[in-house]
Amino acid sequence: MRFSKTELKDLFLSWLLISIAFAVLFSGGSVFQSVFIISLGISALTVGISFLFHELMHKYMSQKYGLWAEFRAYYPGLFLALLFSFFGFIFAAPGAVVSRSYKPLSKEKRGKISLAGPLTNVVLALLFLPGFLTIQEGILGMFFYYGLSINGLLAAFNLIPIKPFDGADIYNWNKGIYAITITLAILLFIISFLI
Repeated sequence: MRFSKTELKDLFLSWLLISIAFAVLFSGGSVFQSVFIISLGISALTVGISFLFHELMHKYMSQKYGLWAEFRAYYPGLFLALLFSFFGFIFAAPGAVVSRSYKPLSKEKRGKISLAGPLTNVVLALLFLPGFLTIQEGILGMFFYYGLSINGLLAAFNLIPIKPFDGADIYNWNKGIYAITITLAILLFIISFLI
């Protein structure tokens, strides 16, 4: 994959701002206490990486099908996420991979490009699951909890079957794959609150 300077800047700033927003949320807004620094480190590794991998997989699949594709940050959405985090919730719209094709794409190709992001989050959530089930205390427990819950949430949220969410193209392409993916995402997110 090739990256322009604009894309690298947008990816970095989106990763940074989304990590800060979740750190504020998870620390209860205590930005001047040590819990915030710990939350920021864990958020950068879990939320930030989950977001980056999600977007990079969209880019990879787009380029695989011969499309020009680059991530573009949506700064109003990033700043709103940061603002809302101080009120105890996040609605994040950090940006998206923008792609162009000079010929129409089939439903299957659009569906697979859209599936790449949420499926990446499902796989990451599954990787965090064993650690979450065995370690619930301390910084490591927070790491596994953040990783599982955020990846489950990112996958489920992006699978909403309405444009501009990824779920719309997946649902239009293959309802069976959509049903399996959304079920896994929701289950993984729910599991993070059961222990």
